[in-house]
Amino acid sequence: MKAVVGGPRVLRLLEVENPNIEDAEVLIHVEAAGVNRADLLQRKGMNPPPKGASLYLGLECSGIVEHVGGNVTRWKSVFALLSGGGYAKKVAVPAGQKDAASFPAVACTVWSTVFMMSRLLLVRLFCNKQFQIHIGSMKCFGVQVFVTAGDEERLAFCKDLGADIGINYKKEDFIARVKKKQEGKRNLNSLNVGCRLLIIGFQEIVAEVEKNVWPAIVAGKVKPVVYKQFPLSEASEAHRLLESSQHIGKILLLP
Repeated sequence: MKAVVGGPRVLRLLEVENPNIEDAEVLIHVEAAGVNRADLLQRKGMNPPPKGASLYLGLECSGIVEHVGGNVTRWKSVFALLSGGGYAKKVAVPAGQKDAASFPAVACTVWSTVFMMSRLLLVRLFCNKQFQIHIGSMKCFGVQVFVTAGDEERLAFCKDLGADIGINYKKEDFIARVKKKQEGKRNLNSLNVGCRLLIIGFQEIVAEVEKNVWPAIVAGKVKPVVYKQFPLSEASEAHRLLESSQHIGKILLLP
């Protein structure tokens, strides 16, 4: 199969061996892979994959299940949150991880931090590419979304996605604006630095996403925001775009 390999300066698309799967895993024929900040760190040697994980980049993908292990009984079309290996034509995935949701890294991050950890009614939302995609999901569950960004274009983009209030942090004080808007309401202290750290098991997060977020995706209430697609052979270009922060939305690689 083809996979992206390389280091800090160069990424190349090379022919490599197909992954082997265990009894509790599936082999996915990858149709698209998401590009994330963690991929940039791994490329630079700052975020090595976990022991036993694929050495190739790629933390999320979508595709078709090509082969299943002996203990797997369901799933054909899938979206997966990975420990690595998404930048390839094929990737082996534990069966319990593949149903993470339509945009797996984002869905699991947003659900775990916003709903499972804080359960806030008010969210300080920087104009971050990851959270832009799930403004819609937060609105589906009644979260009041305040967005901060450094330019009007990004604020308008997030407002179109459903954000309630857009604040240009270069022109006005965010905290003062929120306190004025939310005077008399609770949870304002949650906006301060120094909150609790909670560790939630990944399988629990995936189960929560499948139960709560997936129905909204199927119903079309939550949609992906894709900025640009690159062929897998142009992974370096995709990384350069991500590093530039000139995009608004998700960057994808297509094998």
